[in-house]
Amino acid sequence: MHTSSYTVLHDPDGLIEAELPLDREPYESLVKAVLAWTGEDILTTRDLEQIALQLTGHARAVTSDVRRRAGQLPEDSGPRALADVVLREAEGILSAPIEGTVRCVHHRARLVRALYERLDRLEVK
Repeated sequence: MHTSSYTVLHDPDGLIEAELPLDREPYESLVKAVLAWTGEDILTTRDLEQIALQLTGHARAVTSDVRRRAGQLPEDSGPRALADVVLREAEGILSAPIEGTVRCVHHRARLVRALYERLDRLEVK
């Protein structure tokens, strides 16, 4: 007789996710490689779409971290204001449809880079 068991995770505030560090290095390498592209005929449209999807998913995760960390700062702080600017930019880029173009992938790579730069500068005191 085989019985299966599973645990239902209820974490509406994302507290468990906040404790898990992002696997940053592979995405930073991907961003660096993408931003080094100079030609339009680098990869197929489908490959570019897949890369854009990967960058989009990671950008959403980093956006959550930036938002969470910025939310812990005083509302009138400079670092929080700068984080809000980056978060608004992220909303605009992430709401745009994914295209299988180098331009689209470049936008998302630059977004991941900007999010990490902002995340690194947010220190809760």
